[in-house]
Amino acid sequence: MSATLRFQVVGEAFKKHPVDVPAPAERPSAFFAKYVFTREKMHKYLPLAVYERMMEVIDGEATLDRSTADIVAEGMKRWAMELGATHTTHWFQPLTEGTAEKHDGFVEHDGKGGMMEEFTGKQLVQQEPDASSFPSGGIRSTFEARGYSAWDPASPVFVIGDTLMIPTVFIAYTGEALDYKAPLKKALHAIDRAATDVARLFYPDVKRVRANLGWEQEYFLIDEGLYAARPDLLMTGRTLMGHYSAKNQQMDDHYFGSIPERVAAFMRDLEIQALELGIPCKTRHNEVAPNQFELAPIFEEMNLAVDHNMLLMMLMKKVARKHGFRCLLHEKPFAAVNGSGKHNNWSLTTDTGILLHAPGRTQTDNLRFITFIVETLVAVHRHNGLLKASIVSATNAHRLGANEAPPAIISSFLGKQLNDVLDNIEKSTSKLSPLGELEGAKHSIHLDIPQIPELLIDNTDRNRTSPFAFTGNRFEFRAVGAEANCASAMIALNAAVAEALQDFRQRVDALTASGTETMAAVLDVVREDISACRAIRFDGNGYSDEWKAEAARRGLDTESSVPLVIDRYLDDASIAMFRRTNVFTRAEIEARNEIKWDTYTKKIQIEARIFGDMCLNHIVPVATRYQSQLIDNVHKMSQIFGADEAEQLAANNVGLIRQIASHTSYITAHVEQLVEARRVANRIESPRQRAIAYHDTVAPLIEDIRYHVDKLEVIVDDELWPLPKYREMLFIR
Repeated sequence: MSATLRFQVVGEAFKKHPVDVPAPAERPSAFFAKYVFTREKMHKYLPLAVYERMMEVIDGEATLDRSTADIVAEGMKRWAMELGATHTTHWFQPLTEGTAEKHDGFVEHDGKGGMMEEFTGKQLVQQEPDASSFPSGGIRSTFEARGYSAWDPASPVFVIGDTLMIPTVFIAYTGEALDYKAPLKKALHAIDRAATDVARLFYPDVKRVRANLGWEQEYFLIDEGLYAARPDLLMTGRTLMGHYSAKNQQMDDHYFGSIPERVAAFMRDLEIQALELGIPCKTRHNEVAPNQFELAPIFEEMNLAVDHNMLLMMLMKKVARKHGFRCLLHEKPFAAVNGSGKHNNWSLTTDTGILLHAPGRTQTDNLRFITFIVETLVAVHRHNGLLKASIVSATNAHRLGANEAPPAIISSFLGKQLNDVLDNIEKSTSKLSPLGELEGAKHSIHLDIPQIPELLIDNTDRNRTSPFAFTGNRFEFRAVGAEANCASAMIALNAAVAEALQDFRQRVDALTASGTETMAAVLDVVREDISACRAIRFDGNGYSDEWKAEAARRGLDTESSVPLVIDRYLDDASIAMFRRTNVFTRAEIEARNEIKWDTYTKKIQIEARIFGDMCLNHIVPVATRYQSQLIDNVHKMSQIFGADEAEQLAANNVGLIRQIASHTSYITAHVEQLVEARRVANRIESPRQRAIAYHDTVAPLIEDIRYHVDKLEVIVDDELWPLPKYREMLFIR
């Protein structure tokens, strides 16, 4: 980009844009799920017997048969066509971090030379995408292309534009999962069974347990013209170079600040479309960094919540372009300001209540509460390395531990009151419950201001440095990255907790079989587990160097290399846990690891290629041109002034000439090293070793060279600099 074009693009971005805010005539509750085939719509479009059968299928009490599927498909088609749908697609989540779809029309021959609209139960329930064209980690080859997508009735179908979207799982011809949904559903089934067995120790009438998820989606917006003028943003989703702005987030004036008018219009448009698709948007606000924002919904059943998050990320990108923005979901699109996460708030509920809810007034309620807290901690302690592996990536690695996100060490914050309770139980030798009446979830505080009412204060503070914090009636897994599929972390977490609960129930049953009273047996096992998982509890500063050393002493996983962290999936304990809970086979784990290593390599490879191109074709030529202008100035000054005076007057320019020469020389030489490091790494056959090579030799060179590029940005004449700068990109007008 020429300097002139840069100024044109920046100027256009700072012009006043018209704000078109949709204003629906109805309240949100009136158009919520307008384009979703909800239970209410099923009742309208399906025969009563079929509707009742579908309710059993959705609730997991029956399996969908083909005759029922045909009737459902016909009713679904009528509903969709009334909304203008002409096509259908199976919408699934392959191992690419995104979603996939192939559209087919409601078109069949009528046998009379014409056509008719048709949609059958077979087309609804099952389709056959090309499995060899998606990442499979060697499970599928090009000559072994068959794979299947199968409808997930627990996630309702919906209409976008002219297409009926059907959420599905995606599996290989040989049965292995090639997506995120299939193993997530297996993990949810495992925790349902295990948690129900434990819940029945306290409440025999419990029928089922479900895992709930409330995600908080952070994101950046940038003007579309500025985005298009940055090749690094276009190719990688982040700025690979750029000197930080004099003002960024240090004034703390963006967080929860007044939402810019253009952004508010985008948010309103996004929320309307999301609500129409059944996504229960609740919260919106400015985040800490300039141009950074957040959207969060009401909690939902986890399978549906994951689908809704994937759908929302699709919508965000589409709606952003309508408003002249690009939506950036990369965890760290800009250096020196906060990155973006996707906090996953996880909880367990029965058909009668919340298992992690603040304690009640009875011994049974309190012991139930403590039991599920402790067994969750057991799972997180036992598999802390695996949980970290479930959230690491080439992009999230830039964010973790960067003073605005949890560190790359998994620990859990509980707060003083809960820690004290666990310590008392651990030290107690009583066979009776030492819990007594735990203090309620909130206490009141009175401010000496007459107009301010009584406040209800939680019994625990928050710890923003904790990757896995207890926040009242849920745990908040804060380490998940903004562009990640929530399912990756939730598969590992739910499977790990299911395993811990299975072990817990078996040990309690062994004690009761030997004559110990049930609640006393529960308390004995809880006491053992409090001691066993003590190392995972940490309420201090997760950013400190002292904690890194302490975590290593406690035996927690402190590895920060993404390729090496991924190894934790192949630990004997991880494989045994996934097999025991029927979530993954060893072959599926090995295949997914190969995909993770390969994905890491490709992302760093793309960054290195575009970075080298920008250095040699954008930065060095511009810096050299400015250097030539300075040299010309020095030469002309020597002709006008005497030698001594000219030397004195041109000293500053001579210094700049030397600095530019030093920086450009370093950049040119090390870009050559960068290219050679890629060549060496690319010759490595093992996906794991290749990823390690890219982490150890290629990625560090990018950061080293960037330092010199960023130094040139503050030296070279602003009119010559070819790329939009941070001060121009980070402030929406």
